[in-house]
Amino acid sequence: MTDPHVARHEQEVTGRPSTGLLSRINAVVARLGMYLSVTGLLVIVTIVFYQVFGRYVLNSSPTWTENLALVLILYVTLIGAAVGVRDAGHIGMDSLLVMLPDHLREKIELVIHVLVAVFGIAMAYNGWILGASVGTVKIPNLGLPEVIRYVPLIASGVLIVSFSIEHIIALLRGEEVVPSWN
Repeated sequence: MTDPHVARHEQEVTGRPSTGLLSRINAVVARLGMYLSVTGLLVIVTIVFYQVFGRYVLNSSPTWTENLALVLILYVTLIGAAVGVRDAGHIGMDSLLVMLPDHLREKIELVIHVLVAVFGIAMAYNGWILGASVGTVKIPNLGLPEVIRYVPLIASGVLIVSFSIEHIIALLRGEEVVPSWN
C-alpha cells in the first residue's frame, strides 16, 4: 500500500518539464558526461585487464597502467557524480520532505540546491588551488603533469553549480528538471 503523503508528492512533482536554454544545454552536457564516464570505465577495465595479462601471462607487468587507471577513476567518478546531481541520482532524504507542506518543502528544496551549488563552488575553487600548486610536478611512469588529476574536480564543481542553478530556476518556475536518461 502506498503512503498517501508519498502519492500526493509524486502527483505534485510531475509538473511541466523545464525547457529553458540552461535545461537544454545541461541535458546535452549531462548526457555527454555520462557517455564519457562509461567510456572511461571501459578503458579502466581494459587497462586493468592488460596489466593482469602482462603480469601473469607475459611475466612483465607494465608500469604505467596503475597510474593511468587511478587518473581515469577520478574522471569517471567526479563527472558521473556531477551528472547524478542533475538527474537526482544522489542520495537524498525525500521521505522527510514528502511529509512537509508544499510551501515549506519547496523552500527546503531551494536551500538544498543552494547548498549543493556552494559545495560545487568549493570543489572548483579548491581544485583550482590544488592543481596550481602541483602544476610543474609530473606523474611517475606517465610523464603527464600532476594537474590532470585536478581537472575533473574543477569540471565537476562547475557542472554541479550549473546543474544546481538549473534546479533552482525550475523550482522557482514550478517546473521539473527531466533527467537526461529518460
